[in-house]
Amino acid sequence: MKKYYILFILSIISVSVKAQFVPLSEASEISILTIGPGAELYDKFGHSAFRINDPATGQDVVFNYGVYDFDTPNFYLKFAQGKLLYQLGVSYYESFYNSYVAQNRWIKEQTLNLSQAEKQAVSDFLWNNAKPENKKYKYDFFFDNCATKIRDVTQEVLGNKLEFKDDHITETYTFRELIQQNLKANSWGSLGIDIALGAVIDRNAKPIEYQFLPDYVFKGAANAFIHRDGETEPLVKNTKVLFENSPQPTANNFFLSPIFTLGLLGLLIIFLTYRNYKNSCRSRYLDTTIFFFTGLIGIFLLLLWFATDHTATANNYNLLWAFPISILVFWAIAKKKVSTKFKRYALLLLLLLILLAIHWITGVQVFAIGLLPLLIALAVRYVYLIYFIGKKE
Repeated sequence: MKKYYILFILSIISVSVKAQFVPLSEASEISILTIGPGAELYDKFGHSAFRINDPATGQDVVFNYGVYDFDTPNFYLKFAQGKLLYQLGVSYYESFYNSYVAQNRWIKEQTLNLSQAEKQAVSDFLWNNAKPENKKYKYDFFFDNCATKIRDVTQEVLGNKLEFKDDHITETYTFRELIQQNLKANSWGSLGIDIALGAVIDRNAKPIEYQFLPDYVFKGAANAFIHRDGETEPLVKNTKVLFENSPQPTANNFFLSPIFTLGLLGLLIIFLTYRNYKNSCRSRYLDTTIFFFTGLIGIFLLLLWFATDHTATANNYNLLWAFPISILVFWAIAKKKVSTKFKRYALLLLLLLILLAIHWITGVQVFAIGLLPLLIALAVRYVYLIYFIGKKE
């Protein structure tokens, strides 16, 4: 891990922008680098960058839009709020390459079919963008990230000469489905993303919007064309694999997976509810735990929606099961004698779960399948609370 950290630091060492606006030689090449997924959740989607290689001048650098400054004041708070500015970093190709080889992530290169004037224009754009006053930008996971920057810079420089075809997109996916292509279905990362992100990502993505993912930038570039001088030519003139990773065995412990864990939790809730029913009683500790944690999760989701700049966390109907108000009343459900008014609150919670099911069935929002055992157990518990408290009226 220490070796990877050192290599990562080396890979983002900034190359001086000073005096880089020099003419490229005829031997120069500009290419798109696509990096395969890594082991950590934040690496699962891969990475994209530009490379400028000019053997005549010795320039071989990588332009990476996925860099941020750890010295930013209130770094973690801004990161959580979606207010952290990312920036364009420039590093030497060798250190960039070595950092991903050390992580065992494949590297592919697409050399662009550009004229000398077009290569110079891309180079000038990138070096200008790397200036301290220009390099920072407001990151958005879907619409402004390291991958979309590759598409956007290419479009900005080439203008109407560039055409992205979309006939390589044979199936229509929502943004959520595109994310899940890169994750294991029954994993905690997949569950967490499905809980944190709202219904706004359940719309179908346009073909050009697929390119928020590096793999689709690679495919999009391979199916793009340049129109110049009455001729149409492919954007990519050469593709090669710079590094082929070694397949690694993946841990797949079902007994630690969300479905198994939440399934056990759901069965425990149902079992305790059954015992309560047989003994005509109510487990205060169970109800207090349910109300506290569902309310706490609800507060977190509410903050993600309204207190951050994250566009993907809006309209999150996970709030229908993680109801924030529950954390305000959990102390009351902890009492030995509960007010009969709680029957109406339990009925509200049950109705919210029914509304969630309607949202799921109609496709308004797709929820994590791993939540299903827990949602069923919550419904059973709320039905019992309505029954039990109703008897006291």
